[in-house]
Order: sequence, then C-alpha cells, then structure tokens
Amino acid sequence: MCGIAGFSQFNGLEGNEATLEAMGQAIYHRGPDAGGIYLDDHIGLCHRRLSILDLSEAGNQPMYSADGNLVIVFNGEIYNFLELRAELEAEGHQFNSHTDTEVILALYAREGSNCLAKLNGMFAFAIWDKTTKQLFIARDRLGKKPLYYFSHNGRFAFASEIKALLTLNDIPRDIRLDAVYDFFAYQYVPDPKSIFKHIHKLPPAHYLQLDASGMSIHQYWDLSFAHTSHLSEAEHCEQLKALLEKVTRQRMVSDVPLGAFLSGGVDSSGVVAMMAEASGQAVKTCTIGFDDEKYNEADFAREIAEKYHTEHHEFTVHQNVAERLEHIVSFFDEPFADPSLVPTFFVSELARKAVTVALAGDGGDEMFAGYEKYTTDDIENKLRNKFPESVRKTLFPGLATLAGTIPGSIGKKAKSLLTSLSHDPAMGFYITNSQMTDDIWQSLVKPDIGQQLQGYHPSQLTVDFYNQADGPDHLSKILYTDIKTYLTGGILVKVDRTSMANSLEVRAPILDYQVAEFAAKLPAEQKYNQGEKKYLLKEVFKPFIPESLLYRKKMGFSVPLAEWFRNELKQTAEKALLNSEGGLTEIFSQSAIEKLWNQHQSAKQDHGAVLWSMLMYQMWWNKYAA
Repeated sequence: MCGIAGFSQFNGLEGNEATLEAMGQAIYHRGPDAGGIYLDDHIGLCHRRLSILDLSEAGNQPMYSADGNLVIVFNGEIYNFLELRAELEAEGHQFNSHTDTEVILALYAREGSNCLAKLNGMFAFAIWDKTTKQLFIARDRLGKKPLYYFSHNGRFAFASEIKALLTLNDIPRDIRLDAVYDFFAYQYVPDPKSIFKHIHKLPPAHYLQLDASGMSIHQYWDLSFAHTSHLSEAEHCEQLKALLEKVTRQRMVSDVPLGAFLSGGVDSSGVVAMMAEASGQAVKTCTIGFDDEKYNEADFAREIAEKYHTEHHEFTVHQNVAERLEHIVSFFDEPFADPSLVPTFFVSELARKAVTVALAGDGGDEMFAGYEKYTTDDIENKLRNKFPESVRKTLFPGLATLAGTIPGSIGKKAKSLLTSLSHDPAMGFYITNSQMTDDIWQSLVKPDIGQQLQGYHPSQLTVDFYNQADGPDHLSKILYTDIKTYLTGGILVKVDRTSMANSLEVRAPILDYQVAEFAAKLPAEQKYNQGEKKYLLKEVFKPFIPESLLYRKKMGFSVPLAEWFRNELKQTAEKALLNSEGGLTEIFSQSAIEKLWNQHQSAKQDHGAVLWSMLMYQMWWNKYAA
C-alpha cells in the first residue's frame, strides 16, 4: 500500500525534483518505508512505499519495464498476481522482483488498457510510456484506492490525496458550491466531484489517458444486476462459501505481520473465522469499544476472539475524542462527516501496533443488503404498492407535515417515510437516506448561496444511479445506487484515510469484485428475506458464528454524537461553530447555526448529525481552505 503523485509538462514546466519531493512528503504517511521520483521533459512521477510484498529494494518505485520504456507508480495490491505471473513466465517473461507491481507492468506492456480486465485487486496506478508519450492512469472497479487529478488551463497533476496536489504552485482553491450542498446531504463529496472546482476524482472502474493532445476518460467495468441466477439456495450457499474462502486466502499473502479488524458484527466475524480456518497460527484481532453500552460491541467481538483463539487487542474510546479530533480530521482533504471515522481511526492506530496489514468485513452490507434502511425501504415499497400514486402525491405531503409535529424520533421517521412516499421510488430512496432534510437546509443556507444553487439538488446523484441500474426489482436498484455512492464515497474513503493515516493496509475480502458480481446475480429474496437482512451471507456463516451473534440487531460502527456535543465535544464544537470567521458562516446564517446549537443543548431536540456535519466542514475549512 502506497501513495502516488505526479504531473505533466506538456504545456510548459510544472516542477522539478524538489516539487516531486514535496508532493511525496505530503502523503508520507501512506508510505513511510521508501520514496522515489521520476522526471523527464514530459512527466514527473512520485511514489511513497509501504512495504508489503518483497521488502527488498527491488520492490521500490518508480519501477521500470524490462526494456526501460514503461515507468509505473502503483498504490494497492493485486491479489491474483501469482497466477498472472505464472502465465507471463510461461510465455518467457523474466521478473526481477517478487512484486505485483512488476506483473502490472508486464501485463500492460502486452495488453495495454485491456490488462485491467485481468487484474483483481484494489489499485490506483499511473504508467508513463516513454515511446508513445502517453500517461495511463487507472482505478480499481469498486474504488477502494483513491485517485484525484487537477486539470485546468492545460495543466495536469494527479495524486492519491488532494494534499499532495495543493503543494503545487498556483493551484486554485475555489470551492465548488454544489459539492458543498452534496456534502451536507450525503456526508461526503461524491465522485467525480471534489470540494475544489478544478480538482476531480477519477471514478472507480475508469482509466484516464493523457498526452500532448489532451485527456480522455473511459469506463472499463460496471456491476450488472440484469442476470438473476436460478440455482437453488443450497447451491448458491456452497458457491459463496467457496468463493469467500478463496478470496480470504488470497488476501492473507503478505511478507509483513497480518491481522484483522473485529467489530463483533456478522461480516468481520465471518472474515476472522475464515482466516482462522486458513491460518496455521493465531490470528491477530483488534476491537474498539465505547463506555456507552448502547454503542459498545467489544463483548461480542471478544466472544468471537475466544472461539477462534485469536491474539486479541482492545481499545476503549474514553474522553480523548476532543484532543485528537482535529488531528484525525486533517487526513481528510475534503469535508467528510461519517462519525465512524473516529473509531475507525482508533482501531487502525491500535492494529498498526501489532500488524501492517489488516483484513476487514467491509462490503457485506452493500452487496447482500445488510442495512436497517433496507427494512424501512421494504416497508415503504409495500405501502407504495398499496396506495395509488394520486393518493400518495396529494394526501401524503399533508400527513408528513402533521407527523413532523410529533416529538422525538417517531415523528421524524414518520415524516421522512410519508414524504418519501409522496415521490417516485428513486427520489424516495434519496429522502429516506439524506443526512440533511430540505427543511433544515433551507433554514440554514444564506439567501445568496441558495440563489447560486438554484436549479441544483443533491438528489440528482441518487436518481441518476437508480435509473441507470439494470436490475429487475427495487432492491437491486437501491443496492446498485448504494454501491456507486455510499460505498465508494463514504465507507471506502473512511477506511482508506484512517488506515493510511496510520500506515496500515486494509484488505476487504467481501469487496472482491467476483463476490460483488456473484451477489448481484442472487434473487432478491436470498439477500433480503422476510425481514432478514443478508440472508444468504448469514447462511454461509452459520457454521462459524454463534446464532446469538449472527441474528442479533445490527449496531454498526456508531458513536454517541448527541452526548458528545453536550459533553466532551461541547467546548471544541462551540468554538468552531459559534466563534469562527469564514467557512461555515459563508454558507449558513450564523443565527440559524446558533438556534440549532441551543436547541440541541437544551436536549429538546437531537441535532447531533447536522452539528457533526457542520463541525467537520469547519474543521476541514480551517485546515485546507482558510
């Protein structure tokens, strides 16, 4: 796992060796073991290395092809590189290292962009062809590894993180207003936007080609739900078990200490069980707990650790959130407001003390329908079919308004459901999952900002992906939408930034693209079955996980936001939200912010999620935009 960066010089000098060194230093945490640069009249490349395979200098980057014509910088892991290497060796290719990086080079030399179809892994890499004078940049299918690029007035640069791009001279930091709106709706800035107008994300499953004539971007893969498998449940169970065992073993190949995140949930417990079955020694496991038992899963994790005799490590988040929060947030170059970034950072920090690579259970919820929101959406779908559209559109908005007068979470949920039902399914899915309602946005946003955003609404992202999905039913369409939005923009960003902040590589077996393709072909009832979420995945894990854990209510990696803002984070948040100049107050009315704050402090209403998003925005602005 590493960090990469670079720039083009097709339209004049962008920088020199010192420029590349500065870009590398900005992402040093991603690869503290070694660094290297490449510079010619056309391209500059930079690499920071976290050594995982072939720890010798032969694995350092930039790496060159055998004929010296290709230069690569690579961030990630290719899990099928041994099979690809054997195939290439059979054709007479000789390798100088034992790395997957060299395999990518050889495969690209043979197949060009078609090599992407054969690579199974998490990756972002750039290859410079000295002969054709073309730069090729690619990102993995599901977006596990990040890739940002700057493109403006003929200038071009790329990097694993925005902070490396900001080291370049005269990079404009104009904030993109529609991305700000997106952030408050989704808690992250969705692909391909970034928070800055002239910096973009290369979308997952895409590659970029650049030469003196310009830039082009192409998609090389997509997830299809169009072809439902008609095998029996037992056959699907057997196939999925074999597939999960295979992809887990592949991710256990490492020349450095390896362990696992263990939350006590279904997915991480299943991964640890399969690691234990495949390993000849005790698996190292790491868990984060909270003092508040409503959010604490440490006891469940301990039960799995004891069952599989793991070398278990625990850390409890006490009252040190405020003193560490600014440091943690600094690793996110864009506003990012998933509160679980805090425990994910701490579990990464804990894991790094024992291992360099950790396996995680990410992906199970998005692939196999594991979130509570799918239960809500199922209820909504049944009500949608029961009431005619004319009734829902005319009667339900008024009922939603009445529901909003009911105090507490019941009124809030009823209002959201009724509002959602008054729209079509795609818009309904957005409404039930938006992190900031239109009512709250309108109460906060300044009139001039609202005027500039007229005609734009963040729901367009959800609606577009929902309508783009080729699945036969509502569940497949919302799963596709979540995979394209929440998984890529939220879950994977959180895991990448918090783990790499601690120079830790995280691998997720359930996020293997073959698992994604398998899950997409399953009938809906084998994912969500009469209220049981992740039905088939739980059937696979039944022999490995006690039923008391397998079927308990999902907690998720939650944090006690409401309590934090009234206690340990109160002083930090008060300073940031009520006493800052610039940032948040350029978007929202100060008096409206104060009103929300006071309502929350009185405990009459819970605005924890909205206040957290505002705090994250302000902390980001203080670091990167002020």
